[in-house]
Amino acid sequence: MTSAHIPFLDVRPQEDATAVNDAIKRVIDSGQFILGPEVQAFEREFAEASALTHAVGVGNGTDALCLLLEGLGIGAGDEVITTALSAGFTAIAIIRSGATPVFVDIDEHRLTLDPAAVRSAITPRTAAIIPVHLYGQAADLTTLSQLATRHNLALIEDCCQAHLATYQGRAVGSFGHGCAFSFYPTKNLGALGDGGAACTNDAGLAERIRSLRNGGMSRTSYHEHAGINSRLDELQAAVLRARLPFLSGWTTKRRMLVARYRERLHGHAIALPSEIDPGHVYHLFPIRATRREQLREHLGNSGIDTVVHYPTPLPEQPAFKSNTAVMCPVAEDICQEIVSLPLHPQLNDDAVDRIIETVNDFDRISHR
Repeated sequence: MTSAHIPFLDVRPQEDATAVNDAIKRVIDSGQFILGPEVQAFEREFAEASALTHAVGVGNGTDALCLLLEGLGIGAGDEVITTALSAGFTAIAIIRSGATPVFVDIDEHRLTLDPAAVRSAITPRTAAIIPVHLYGQAADLTTLSQLATRHNLALIEDCCQAHLATYQGRAVGSFGHGCAFSFYPTKNLGALGDGGAACTNDAGLAERIRSLRNGGMSRTSYHEHAGINSRLDELQAAVLRARLPFLSGWTTKRRMLVARYRERLHGHAIALPSEIDPGHVYHLFPIRATRREQLREHLGNSGIDTVVHYPTPLPEQPAFKSNTAVMCPVAEDICQEIVSLPLHPQLNDDAVDRIIETVNDFDRISHR
């Protein structure tokens, strides 16, 4: 008998379907689709849920980072230190702002920015540090905040994979000058298309970003700055408002599934990532496997999808290579071994148990 397929992810509305459909109909019936009451309401509701004062809805998480940098006056001639292990869009935002990304290695346990590497990379041109709370686990915000303060640097948190995450009991995004969220459909809080938010406790910065996202206008047809066109639309804002009340429960479900993985996965062929802080929200559940491609093939033959996040360190990618060699050995090792197992709120215990059994079976086969 062929086992049922276990997809890596399913982003279609499920328990939230009625709320999402009602939200879409509400916007269509209103006839207002850009920067209307849905965006304004979502900005308030998301800021409150994230324990922040201001949220500015924008087109995507990349734009959120770029607008935060521009809003803080960071651009040409500046350097921004960030992680070698992330989605490429973190670096793209830095480049789009006119600044230069400086990649440093990661902490082997958190898989986020290594503060010691950050300290060594600071130069007179450094203007900001962008830690990425990768896979839903917060970076070492205590040390990074201290470094930013000591060297008078902006700290901008990339929270695109960390909705509702906390660090030592405090909401991520609240440690720096501002933070960026993505609502790409695969995120813990996902839209039915692209979307993002730039968040901050700084009213002045929030106001600058509101202008910059809308062509730099301070009033209709009056452009004070050459901004961009990056506005979260009403439909996506309404969908996100419909889904936001489910987010806490979905986060709990993710943590419960991961606890099941952690309790039952074992063997020599894999290693589980550390959970440094219970505020981890598990956007993804990556494991390390020395024989990654063989493991993926074994799982695939059993109908189980996996994805590699991420196979190549950023400084080794053509778009971000510099003339100066960047040595990030921990990130390089991780990229050779990391593989993400299915994890989403629609996954049930039976599916997780089958994944666990299949991984453990691979371990037994590998060590006969």
